[in-house]
Amino acid sequence: MCPSTRTLTLTPGGATSNFKPAFEVLDADRDGKISYDDLSTFCSGFLSSPADADQDIVGMMISVADLDRDGFVEYDEFEHVLEAAQRGAKSSGRVGGGVMEEVFRMMDKDGDGRLSHGDLRSYMEWAGLEASDEDIKAMIRLGDGDEKNGVSFDGLLKILAVDNILL
Repeated sequence: MCPSTRTLTLTPGGATSNFKPAFEVLDADRDGKISYDDLSTFCSGFLSSPADADQDIVGMMISVADLDRDGFVEYDEFEHVLEAAQRGAKSSGRVGGGVMEEVFRMMDKDGDGRLSHGDLRSYMEWAGLEASDEDIKAMIRLGDGDEKNGVSFDGLLKILAVDNILL
């Protein structure tokens, strides 16, 4: 189970569009929008040092998702980016580029193209979310991964989309 008290919101066909938990993790100052500073803080938590949080990459990530060009990423814009990434991965049969792929690469500390148990544990600790080993194993299963190989980018999108599921 993902560590949360929220419930799963399913749309017709079994897909989910509830990316709120992921959005809330990125919205560090809890003002309802992801700012440059919010995203920079997130990125620095996954790179070897804060200096590695390249300003150009963070700025690019914001500009890709900031559809109304107000300098912030509101929830509907964030949801749009995640849904587009899911559609792109499904239609092309491969991982597409974009904001979420950059987030995935930051979380993938060893750069092997998969999020391992350790990668997810590190993310959960950084985000201040409590998760037992069983919770992380459940996340990996939810992302169609396994304990040995972890989860792919598409698997991460599945994990982020599901806030809470009863297994």
